[in-house]
Amino acid sequence: MRNFKGKRYWLIGASEGLGEALARKMSNVGAELILSARDEAKLEAIVKTLPNKAMALACDVGCQTNVDTTVSQLGEIDGVVYLAGVYWPMPATAWKSAEATKMVDINLTGAMRTLGPIVEKFLERDQGHIVITGSLVGFRGLPRSIGYTAAKAGLMTLAESMYYDLRETGVAVQMVNPGYIKTRLTDKNKFKMPMIMEPEAAADIMFQHMKTDRFSKNFPWPLSTLFRLGPLLPNWLYYRLY
Repeated sequence: MRNFKGKRYWLIGASEGLGEALARKMSNVGAELILSARDEAKLEAIVKTLPNKAMALACDVGCQTNVDTTVSQLGEIDGVVYLAGVYWPMPATAWKSAEATKMVDINLTGAMRTLGPIVEKFLERDQGHIVITGSLVGFRGLPRSIGYTAAKAGLMTLAESMYYDLRETGVAVQMVNPGYIKTRLTDKNKFKMPMIMEPEAAADIMFQHMKTDRFSKNFPWPLSTLFRLGPLLPNWLYYRLY
C-alpha cells in the first residue's frame, strides 16, 4: 500500500474537475502538492482551501519553453499525475483543424513534454511514481470524437510503453481510464452519457488505485466492460452497436 504522507506530488491539470477533486483527496492524507494548469488564479484559490502544504505553479503544457521553466522550479518530487486535457465534440463531417490539433497537443503531446524530463529525474534517483489519466473512449474509435479519442488512445499506449520500459526500475507507472465525469468539458456533450460520475466519486476511485501496485484501472466497471469489449468485436458489429 503506497503511503502519500509527506510525499511531494505534481498534479498537472488541477484547476477544476477531476484534478481539483484528486488534489483534495491527496492533501487530506498529508501529501504536499504542486498544482499546475494555465489559470493561476484558480490554482491559488484551491491552494488556500487545502489542509496540507501546497503551492500553485502555472504551466501551459502546450508550450515547451513554459514546461521547461516549470520543471526547473519543481525541486525534488516523489510523483506526478497527468490530468491536463481539452475537449470539443467533433465529427469528421464538421472537422475543425485548430481544435482537433489542440486536443492532441494538450492531451497527448503535452504529456510527452512534461513527463520526459520527469522520467529522467526519477531514473537518476531510481524512484518515482507516474500516473497518467486516459479514458474509456481510447479503446476504439467513436463517433463525433475526432481529436479527443485519438489523443486518449495515444496517451493510453504511451502509459503502456512506459510501464514496460520502467517496470524493472524503481519508477512506478500507473494508468487510470475513467468513463464520463461531470465537468465543464462533458457539459459540451449533447447526448446522454451513461453512468456519468461526479468528480469527487471519480477521484476517490482513482486515488484508491494510486495506493496499489496495479498498473491500470478502468471505471466504472459496467461501462468499462462495454468499452473494453469493443476491440474484440468484428467491425460490422462494432459500428452497428456503438
